Amino acid sequence: MNTPAHIVINLLCLGRSGQGLKPIVTGALLPDAPMLVFYLVEKLRGTSEQDIWRHAYYQPHWQNFIDIFNSIPLVVLGMAIMVAAGSVTGLILGASMLLHLLEDLPVHHDDAHRHFFPLSNWRFESPISYWDSNHYGGIVSALEIVAVIVGCIFLWRIYRTWGARLMLGTIGLLYASFFIYAFTTWI
Repeated sequence: MNTPAHIVINLLCLGRSGQGLKPIVTGALLPDAPMLVFYLVEKLRGTSEQDIWRHAYYQPHWQNFIDIFNSIPLVVLGMAIMVAAGSVTGLILGASMLLHLLEDLPVHHDDAHRHFFPLSNWRFESPISYWDSNHYGGIVSALEIVAVIVGCIFLWRIYRTWGARLMLGTIGLLYASFFIYAFTTWI
């Protein structure tokens, strides 16, 4: 899934009361943060789009960096530490990260993460993909777009504060900007 979709779904699942918005948003972002770092580093190196996604992404050092942030055991360990420390904010952040990882499981095919790293190198290669047209990416993307639009409308009605609505508007703009970039760069 695309990162803004994770934010919206996590807010729908964990933040409908309006409490804990920052840790929910942060937890939804963190698993994808290494991907952004990876992409920016490779672009700064002058790597072509084709080489970024066909070769660089699969390099062991990048896979390890990305999968540390997509590790269910590490997130659960962090959540246990937050419970022991009595940190509700840390627990919400961990729950949001875990939800992100569970959302990713069914929509990654050949780009699947090692969700049990470092305990295992196993990858669940789903028969569907959120982006790959060879694995129903068009259908999954369309469903994701609808879910984000409907989710944002629903959340807009729940969140009455200026800050929360500004955040939703920003998420919507980022989501639209991503698709504009994707269509102009990758298609």
